[in-house]
This record gives sequence, C-alpha cells and structure tokens, in this order.
Amino acid sequence: MESAEAAVRHVPDRTRYEYVDDGAVLAYLEYRATGDVLVLHHTYTEPEHRGEGIAARLVAAALDDLRAQHLRIVPACWFVAEFVDEHPEYRDLVAAP
Repeated sequence: MESAEAAVRHVPDRTRYEYVDDGAVLAYLEYRATGDVLVLHHTYTEPEHRGEGIAARLVAAALDDLRAQHLRIVPACWFVAEFVDEHPEYRDLVAAP
C-alpha cells in the first residue's frame, strides 16, 4: 500500500523515472535519449508491488513530464506501448517512424 508521500521523480543521471514511496524505489522506467526523442525501453516494478497500478502511474507521470518538455517518445517497452494504446491522450507524443 502506498503512502501519501509516493511520488515519481526524474533521475537524469540514471536515464530513468522512478516511482518512490517512503524512500524506496518501487518501480522505474528507463529510457535512451536521442535528441528530442526518448526511447522508453524498460519498465520494472518490484515483484511484491505488481498489480497495484504503480507502473501505470509511473508511465503517466513520465509522459506528462515529457510532454511539458516538448519531447517525443518511442514506446519500445511493451508496457509503455500498451499504455499509450489504451490512453489515446498520449499518442501525440509518439515520434513518427
């Protein structure tokens, strides 16, 4: 169960976004940057926290942050690709092939 202090933070030196609760990283989304396009290639959630919706909250927060920075994405991770397919409001972030 997450606390009221749960948050998503961007950690540029590790090229990832992290979902943190009570000081512990429960999930992360890794990316590779190429200019103004980020290849979102790996999402991980600690096994004991899977099924709680943490990865979806992490991806949504990361996409909101990337939109605010006027960046585009390549959803190389299956979870991110599925998330974008299910949330059409984020499809405009996908870079043209």
